[in-house]
Amino acid sequence: MVIKVYVPRDSSALSLGADRTAKAIVAEAQKRGITIELIRNGSRGLFWLEPFVEVATSKGRVAYAPVQPKDVVSLFDADFLNGGAHALNLGLTEELEWLKKQQRLTFARVGITDPVSLEDYLAHDGYKGLQNALKLSGVEIVKTVTDSGLRGRGGAAFPTGIKWNTVLACKADQKYIVCNADEGDSGTYSDRMIMEDDPFVLIEGMTIAGVAVGATQGYIYLRSEYPHALKVLNEAIAKAEKAGYLGDKICGSSHTFNLEVRRAAGAYICGEETSLLESLEGKRGQVRFKPPLPAIEGLFGKPTVVNNVISLATVPIILDKGAQYYADYGMGRSRGTLPIQLAGNIKHGGLVELAFGATLRELLYDFGGGSATGKPIRAVQVGGPLGAFLPESQFDTPLDYEAFTNIWAVLGHGGIVAFDDTVDMAKMARYAFEFCAIESCGKCTPCRIGSTRGVEVIDKIIAGTDRVKNIKLVRDLSDTMLNGSLCALGGMTPYPVLSAMNHFPEDFEAVKS
Repeated sequence: MVIKVYVPRDSSALSLGADRTAKAIVAEAQKRGITIELIRNGSRGLFWLEPFVEVATSKGRVAYAPVQPKDVVSLFDADFLNGGAHALNLGLTEELEWLKKQQRLTFARVGITDPVSLEDYLAHDGYKGLQNALKLSGVEIVKTVTDSGLRGRGGAAFPTGIKWNTVLACKADQKYIVCNADEGDSGTYSDRMIMEDDPFVLIEGMTIAGVAVGATQGYIYLRSEYPHALKVLNEAIAKAEKAGYLGDKICGSSHTFNLEVRRAAGAYICGEETSLLESLEGKRGQVRFKPPLPAIEGLFGKPTVVNNVISLATVPIILDKGAQYYADYGMGRSRGTLPIQLAGNIKHGGLVELAFGATLRELLYDFGGGSATGKPIRAVQVGGPLGAFLPESQFDTPLDYEAFTNIWAVLGHGGIVAFDDTVDMAKMARYAFEFCAIESCGKCTPCRIGSTRGVEVIDKIIAGTDRVKNIKLVRDLSDTMLNGSLCALGGMTPYPVLSAMNHFPEDFEAVKS
């Protein structure tokens, strides 16, 4: 029996030397005359332990991490192919506390399967959701998604079923499914992980969406900085087409659905759905006025479903297990699970999928292990560069869309960036304005001009010039941007700025040198 060895192909693992480790394992096995099957799986999400090597044994997969090329000879000497004792032996992967405490639904296969093996995908419940969907009417599929309580995972948290129902009700000769894969928020990587580590689940989710609303063409608008995801997605799409899961008469049905990947324009603003559609049409990425909504007049003026990667990748398990199965997770109006991404000054950074209701404190300390520096965590920014900064007094806030709204914060895409007590919050507020100034599409004055003026005024505060007057000016400016901007870029820039000023006023009071 050939021994299976797993080494991740995820880009985070590659950046930490996974390719070199894989080559060293193959070379050492050949040198010793041992036959192994090397499988390049996705990452389990424990990024501080990459490269994360696993060996299939009779008791289950045994983990060794982090494995560098210099460790390979000693691993073979310790009989690691049979789960032998070694300083890097972490035991059975499934027994690791970091994984056992999670509820992986959307990420059920990530780290377990070979991402581009359709056979592997099918062996792990792949395409069961589509098979069920093909037995239902569009109305029934949309009702299932609606009843599950799934909301947009891209940040706006709009109910997915309502969006689909709007497109379903439209009469048109052509409808589209567009996946917003332009993941640009700081500290976020769950979209990338799905696309690199389980691409078929996204393809299946988009196909189900197409069947549900009567769309025959789909586009994945992929962040231009994701070359590994591009390669994996195109390979997976080709295999799905060949096997009859894409194209004409899907799985022998009367439905047609074609799918293409389009590289994004490299602009943060194109993560906004209407700007994305402009870019996808070959135009400059600028925000459209609403109405009309994209669900009614979207891509090329046709009814269009625009959903985030995680939203679409979650649909297959809902159609497989049922709406109630998914809705049983979570709290309040936030149903199901959220893939949370721990980043910044954190000891154990990585991907954690949990049901809504876990607190920031649990994530930062039970999973994250506290700060990487060992200093107290002073602030966390949740929801990307436009998310509010939360102080330690708010770390017991549960991860729930409404709970975050109540403290004037956003859960967004689930990215959490930690900062220890050396952070200067005045500089972080300045960065928020600077980021907006750089990334603004320029269509509306509050965002285009307000962000630039914001940088100038924060600089005066940092320099100690007319501090009281300029703090008031920042608040007035933030009010204008909040209420007058055309989209969320300008409209949400005040969140990090004002939260920094409200929760950390001492950083704006001292005269900076």
